[in-house]
Amino acid sequence: MSNNNHYDAIIIGAGSLGTPTAYYLAKAGLKVLVLESVASVGQGSNKRAIGGIRATHSDPAKIRLCLRSIEIFSHFREEFGEDIEWDQCGYTFVAYSPREEKVLKDLLVVQKSYGLVNDWYDHDDLLKIVPDLTPEGLIGGTFSPYDGSASPLLTNHAYYSHAQNLGVDFHFSEPVTGFKIEHDKIKSIHTSQGSYSSDIVINSAGPYAANVGKMAGIDLPIKPDSHEAAITEAVARFLGPMIVDIRPAVGSSNYYFYQHITGQIIFCITPSPNAWGTDTNETSTFLPMVSKRMIEIMPRLKNIRVRRTWRGLYPMTPDGFPIIGWSPEISNFLLGIGLCGQGFMLGPSTGELLTRLVMNKLTAEDNETLSYLSPTRKFEGQELLK
Repeated sequence: MSNNNHYDAIIIGAGSLGTPTAYYLAKAGLKVLVLESVASVGQGSNKRAIGGIRATHSDPAKIRLCLRSIEIFSHFREEFGEDIEWDQCGYTFVAYSPREEKVLKDLLVVQKSYGLVNDWYDHDDLLKIVPDLTPEGLIGGTFSPYDGSASPLLTNHAYYSHAQNLGVDFHFSEPVTGFKIEHDKIKSIHTSQGSYSSDIVINSAGPYAANVGKMAGIDLPIKPDSHEAAITEAVARFLGPMIVDIRPAVGSSNYYFYQHITGQIIFCITPSPNAWGTDTNETSTFLPMVSKRMIEIMPRLKNIRVRRTWRGLYPMTPDGFPIIGWSPEISNFLLGIGLCGQGFMLGPSTGELLTRLVMNKLTAEDNETLSYLSPTRKFEGQELLK
């Protein structure tokens, strides 16, 4: 095998995590190859993301990572010279029952302990932030002003362009077909078009990460879950933050929506029970279900026309937290998988973290974060704000 086919790192997947990771590794001086099975960058789950970015999570690892991602998004134009439609609109979690009030107030204690700027607002004060919420039955809610939204496609393409400028090779329409493994180490990667060797192989294949794991002879606890989303026509801006309603209902466990800076309302629902599998065909049940729920808490939405619906895949883990770290079975196989539908918001900071891991430059804070996301953890408990 010629030296031209040898890389310091090979990344499988050019999506929300793989592309930023390629950029940060190349910035650190590594020779990097990205292998992607589809025809161009960000054409899997990335383009189906609705663009929300929040640090309002229930665990310290994701809070810390997303706080760093928000910092990156906030300064993206200055660093990369590109407009990614970043809008620091905030997130509001609403409470229309004592259950949601207790969950959100309890979470505030954890969130604030890790530096999150997030507060509880009673009925009247929350209506000052979001005047169009249905006031009847509203107890209050939380508002985190530094959360926001951006374009997944523009962001991923910016990382792609800048990674290319740093010398990263991207091979599209080139799926991985297998590995040659010797002495618990990947010696070479085989694709539909050739073979490559690398010191490090990074699995960031999103909902297909388990398939990549099987090629390496390991079982990765990742299952794809289908989530549906939609976008409306553009209307004059009236809504500030992303609205999240965590009340369970028949067919869904929560839903969320926001108004993009260009005027469209973008919304998504979390199915209950989970819609396991790789089917990305839209359903006839999604729009009536989510529309009814949205209009109940914001009647103003009822006359806005929906332009398009779509369905994407969430790579889920048993506990709702990502798996980040070295595979215990294969010494040079690095896992950046199971981002549970939050790959876009976690991608930039996790790409930096993976780079520090590769370069052996972890901080004490990194080690604590990685302990929560370890591939060898027991997968107990559940992420409360999925």
